[in-house]
Amino acid sequence: MIRVLLADDQHLIRQAIATLLDLEPDITVVVQVGRGDLVGPAVAEHRPDVLVLDVEMPGMDGLTVAESMPGQAMLILTSFGRPGYLRRALAAGVRGFVPKDASADELAAAIRKVHAGGRYLDPEMAASAMMAGESPLTERERDALALAASGASVSEIAASLHLSEGTVRNYLSNAIAKLGAVNRIGAIRTAQDMGWI
Repeated sequence: MIRVLLADDQHLIRQAIATLLDLEPDITVVVQVGRGDLVGPAVAEHRPDVLVLDVEMPGMDGLTVAESMPGQAMLILTSFGRPGYLRRALAAGVRGFVPKDASADELAAAIRKVHAGGRYLDPEMAASAMMAGESPLTERERDALALAASGASVSEIAASLHLSEGTVRNYLSNAIAKLGAVNRIGAIRTAQDMGWI
């Protein structure tokens, strides 16, 4: 029996997925959580074989959870097929990436494959990630843009990143130029749409 942890902040969706998975003869959902920061304690308590994680959750997003649990068999289930998300998930050791509009049979097959040590990537998501290429942003440009996206001012970003305000402005200007945006808001939108922040 493959023991699954299911993490998704949308209660109705989480319960529907759990119900469908529990109909499989070789899969059982042993624990459900609605926040990313609850995954670690749930893993310690229930010792699931495979983690099925949503990307966007309160407390800690699914990609950050994946990065914090190397070696754990994980699959991302998301309605956001952003190329940057797929690349980041693979870099974190995630072995499955499935859209939320997949069938229950496809999700079950992905869980079995990940449990067996293989990979399961939705073909359309994989093709989109390959065509989009790598993020043109440096780590510092990404950090500055992500903080700007959360509403932080230049001075708050500078304090958070331990940089001068002028350096932060340079990073933001570089990000705007690299993303072909007119302003910071456009750069944030593009980076978010691509899953780079």
